[in-house]
Amino acid sequence: MKTTTKKRILQFVLLVGTVISLYFVPWRLVKAWILPLPQTVQQQLNDAVEQGFDGVVVYIDQAGIPPQSFASGWHDRDSKTPAKTNALFKIASINKLYDAVAITKLVSDGRLSLDNTLADYFPELVGRIEHAKQITLRMMIQHRSGIPNFTDTDNFWAKPTDSSAEDYTDNLSLILDKPASFAPGKDYEYSNTNYLLLNQIMDKVLGYQNFQFIQQRILAPLALKNTFSSIKDVDLNDVMSGYHVGHPYDLKTEDRGMVATAEDVGIFIRALNDGSVFEGNEREIYSGLYEYEHTGWVPGYQSFATYHQEQDTVVIQFYSTTDSELLNWNLSQIINSRIVKIFNKQYGAN
Repeated sequence: MKTTTKKRILQFVLLVGTVISLYFVPWRLVKAWILPLPQTVQQQLNDAVEQGFDGVVVYIDQAGIPPQSFASGWHDRDSKTPAKTNALFKIASINKLYDAVAITKLVSDGRLSLDNTLADYFPELVGRIEHAKQITLRMMIQHRSGIPNFTDTDNFWAKPTDSSAEDYTDNLSLILDKPASFAPGKDYEYSNTNYLLLNQIMDKVLGYQNFQFIQQRILAPLALKNTFSSIKDVDLNDVMSGYHVGHPYDLKTEDRGMVATAEDVGIFIRALNDGSVFEGNEREIYSGLYEYEHTGWVPGYQSFATYHQEQDTVVIQFYSTTDSELLNWNLSQIINSRIVKIFNKQYGAN
């Protein structure tokens, strides 16, 4: 076969592949990707609202520049209250960073050991959670335990949950007596069950709810006064409304864990990355233990806490609309990257 013929065949195959790929990629995402980059972050947030998000809040802290906050859309769609930069927001799995730092401090204090096993703290789970005698706290923090994820059970998100002891028992029961996803330490699988158990271990060791410890050892030293363990601890009017596509009601009233302002999360992420949240040997313990940025998702709320090392920039992004197909999740990540590009272009970062 002639070389030119081979090239034409290859070009045709690539063209067909591209057409097929574009057919299956939602045009909503393609449009967001190819739109000209706006001049300002505010305009990008306004565009995000036009693309389907009910509300967006962004906080950016770049070294050498005063932190900036932006908002667009609705704080409460029903009352037509505009989005607020200081709104409380359900940060979902971003709270795992606070948990990991709290555990680090308890390890430094000699009250926890990363090498102790799940069975050491909860012997009653031997035989109910596979490999309980081999699963260490370190494995649980790093999602290398193999314990199944309770939020992956059918229709989990269809029912409201909260942080009560009863809810802990109900959630744990969803994975008891189920086979492990893999042998401890042999693989990685993100599992909320790990942190469900870690929170109970902290409570057991402390003798009180661990959020009090987080307040004393993390929030207070950083002067963070707008971070709370639950919507039960705040005025609901201060919480940004959350919406899920296809669900007619505001999801604000469902208790899904920690709430905080974008600024408070940004200050914490800065302290985590520059080490100022740690004391003594805590930074050394945390190094390699867990992440320095995180994302979060619960119905109605998706959140992103990132640190861009080259620009020494913290970026917090909150979106108040979710969907079951995760199109909004993918769209928000496109918007996230555009926000960073706009900000870096505006302030001369490389």
